[in-house]
Amino acid sequence: MKFQTIQYYFHEVFVSMVRKRWMTFASIGTVTVSLFVLGVFLILVMNMTKMASSLESQVQISAYLVDGLTPENRAEVERMIRSLSTVTKTEYVTKEQALQILQARLGDQRKILDALGESNPLPNYFLVTVKNASDVKRTAAAIADLYGVEEVKYGQDVAANLFDLTHLIRVFGFILMLVLALATIFIISNTIRLTVFARRKEIAIMKYVGATDEFIRWPFVLEGMVLGFIGGSLSAIVLSSFYSAMAAKIYSTLAFFPLIEQSPFMIYLTLGLIISGMAVGILGSTVSLKKFLEV
Repeated sequence: MKFQTIQYYFHEVFVSMVRKRWMTFASIGTVTVSLFVLGVFLILVMNMTKMASSLESQVQISAYLVDGLTPENRAEVERMIRSLSTVTKTEYVTKEQALQILQARLGDQRKILDALGESNPLPNYFLVTVKNASDVKRTAAAIADLYGVEEVKYGQDVAANLFDLTHLIRVFGFILMLVLALATIFIISNTIRLTVFARRKEIAIMKYVGATDEFIRWPFVLEGMVLGFIGGSLSAIVLSSFYSAMAAKIYSTLAFFPLIEQSPFMIYLTLGLIISGMAVGILGSTVSLKKFLEV
């Protein structure tokens, strides 16, 4: 492709955008709003997924030991638990520590433990963390079979409901993102179609004087790319400010809420929005031109 031809293409893009400035603003605005809404839902879905994963990772197994277990036997139980491939962390909790934890959880109601006097009926136990939430049930069954382990608890009902909830969040998020992406492509494609329709006579004249489809198509494709680039960039800027404000607000009230860190997440999201805007602009121009090139 000659340099003069490329220069002509970009000149046509500039002239077209200036000549129909209101339609240009409308197209850029549509791209910006559509990608911003898509980005907001992407942020929400990904943070919900992160929160779900964080909740899953906090599901732990409590392996209660029989009374009177010798230190050697206890060490053997710990070794066997650590040898399981699904286990990432094992913490030994004495009955004295367990009592302190219970007192802390009871808060103002801790006085009910005064009835125990000096006795401590709580057992020693191991607190076990697994790699994946799906490994909890299988790991708990394996630990329960070990010598010296009296009982295993991991909140079976709570864990099952939690896994169902996290699965639902992921499936719903994926479907929502797909629907929004298709809606965005539809809106932007139709907006660019209006631009092409407004120049349909010009396209017909160029066809009649012998211009090739490629020669006619490139200025529109480049225009769609430019519109998508500007719209994607604007949506990324607004979205970055939105996420920063949202994160600051959440952290001021819920300091330990598991949000995705802004860097490098927002960098990837910015690139994704810009590339998506350009891709949709090119797609919209190509699809919209097809009808008018059939002269």
